Amino acid sequence: MTVAYVVVTVATMAVNVWAAVVDFLRARFVLANAADVGVPASWLPMLGALKLAGGAGLLLGLSGVEPIGIAAAAGLVLFFVGAVGAHVRVGAYAKIAFPAGFLALAAACLALSVARL
Repeated sequence: MTVAYVVVTVATMAVNVWAAVVDFLRARFVLANAADVGVPASWLPMLGALKLAGGAGLLLGLSGVEPIGIAAAAGLVLFFVGAVGAHVRVGAYAKIAFPAGFLALAAACLALSVARL
């Protein structure tokens, strides 16, 4: 297990668990961002659950269940491609850094996971 894989995977897990928690808590900045990109607030629990599931899958991947870790990383990549796309669709470029950063982490995690095979 490479140091880069572990560091990137743990970082990706941490930011996704944090993002899930703030979704569940309906933090003010989350509600504002959702409104800016046209995502109904009623979607936040499901979006949080998806992020939390991705983080849990990455943990399983670190624990030795590589196919689950790869699937979780791929799922997070797709999730954040959608998030970046939602920002681009409405021209919310001032707030695109977070989903783009999460996408970059998920993509790096996926690449490092696949490279380990």
